Amino acid sequence: MGIVNATPDSFSDGGRYFSSDDNFSAVFAHCDRLLRDGADMLDIGGESSRPGALPVPLAQELARVLPVVRHAVQLGVPVSVDTCKPEVMRAVLDLGADIINDIWALRQPGAVQAVAAHPRCGVCLMHMHREPQTMQALPMQGDVVSQVMVFLRQAADGLQAAGVEKSRIALDVGVGFGKTVAQNFALLARQREFLADGYPLLAAWSRKSSLAAVCASSNATDTPLEMAERTLPSVAAALLAVERGARIVRVHDVRETVQALKVWTAASRDVKATSYIGLSPH
Repeated sequence: MGIVNATPDSFSDGGRYFSSDDNFSAVFAHCDRLLRDGADMLDIGGESSRPGALPVPLAQELARVLPVVRHAVQLGVPVSVDTCKPEVMRAVLDLGADIINDIWALRQPGAVQAVAAHPRCGVCLMHMHREPQTMQALPMQGDVVSQVMVFLRQAADGLQAAGVEKSRIALDVGVGFGKTVAQNFALLARQREFLADGYPLLAAWSRKSSLAAVCASSNATDTPLEMAERTLPSVAAALLAVERGARIVRVHDVRETVQALKVWTAASRDVKATSYIGLSPH
């Protein structure tokens, strides 16, 4: 899953593909490049979820996202939209988007109904502790794995109760969303425990600060890795996540991740083919 940030303030590439003058050529080209690099699907977002990020008004998010979705649905791959707003969900699904990827796990009023009203769309439910403005100020405490598992199970059960088939649901443990570095790696170490309920897992480690934290040397003057230095740790985390059962990896560095996965696949005898959420591409 290649990441397409149509935002000026993403933690990783904020503003690189965003234009405030209705010129979407850079983000369109980015979508095309991700597919050339080997992405199987695209994930488009118009609102940053970095720690401390402020909510984006509805009209502004729609203005950022809709032109990119119109372009992406013509490219022949599944299109995911990263949003928590029911109005955005309905609008992008009407344009032909395939998947709703919600960091709030459809907890915003009307979100469950927006997804349930669509007959075929896939949905990814993510665990987030607190909210983007406060999640890292007071991270989780206790056994993070059991708490995240209970939350995701309840969210998935609630969605099925609303009429959404289990086959349309994927889960994301929410690396970096209100967890400490140690808790994030505990989620990776014990990731196979999340497979018990039969939902495909999406892993989103790409360029996260926890990778920078563990890769910094013990030198007290060393600073965390800059974004450009996080590609190798991100690829390593993606490989470990797939080895532990993840069916989708959401990444910035598609080309490098695809190459690494090809090597891993060649060395593996019983790797199962990756499946998409919910439905086939356009």
